[in-house]
Amino acid sequence: RGISSDQRPKRPLNAYLRFVQDNRPAFREKNPEASNLELIKKLAGAWKELPASQKQVYEEAKKTDWKRYGEQMAAYKAQLTPAQAAALKEEKRKQQAKRRSIRAKRELNLLGKPKRARTGFNIFLSENFQESEGISPVAKMKKLFDMWQKMPTSQKQPYLQLAEDDKVRYENEMKSWEAKMMELGREDLVRSKKQRQKQKPAESAKQAAAAKASSGGNKAKLKKSEE
Repeated sequence: RGISSDQRPKRPLNAYLRFVQDNRPAFREKNPEASNLELIKKLAGAWKELPASQKQVYEEAKKTDWKRYGEQMAAYKAQLTPAQAAALKEEKRKQQAKRRSIRAKRELNLLGKPKRARTGFNIFLSENFQESEGISPVAKMKKLFDMWQKMPTSQKQPYLQLAEDDKVRYENEMKSWEAKMMELGREDLVRSKKQRQKQKPAESAKQAAAAKASSGGNKAKLKKSEE
């Protein structure tokens, strides 16, 4: 309490980002119609062509800033109580985990991992979200969730069937994708047998119900024949 991560000294910029920060206004003035992406590409090209002697200026500035940063961090940590230090360490761990998760998702997108199967409610939500009334997205979500909860099973059935079809699509696409990952040597991205079995709980429940019904029907027939 009394100390937050906002008070922690900021990490210095590397040489390239320092160059971008220094030169972005001038590049923007020369290229007013350029998008941010186009501007960054121009800056990256200018950095690439920058003579080594001029790059060295930015490298030296970075070293100076890192030395100052080390001194500031030592002073910052010295004022923390053990509880504050532990809290900030946990906050840092969560931030790092979040960054790793974002990088992992980005990698999976680049590798073309199939999109997960949608639930019946997800499909209902996507079809009705734009048309629903509400002052905010949260209000719309709440309204549609309440509608789904009160909806008779007969009206839900088309959405539930679409969800079942999407499960089949997902499993087929995942099998092909995982086979491709195996060929690429990315076994770490392939689901375990246990994980694959968890993907079909509804199907297993249906099979169990069908087997039970069949068993009950056979018993009834047997009893009738005995009579």
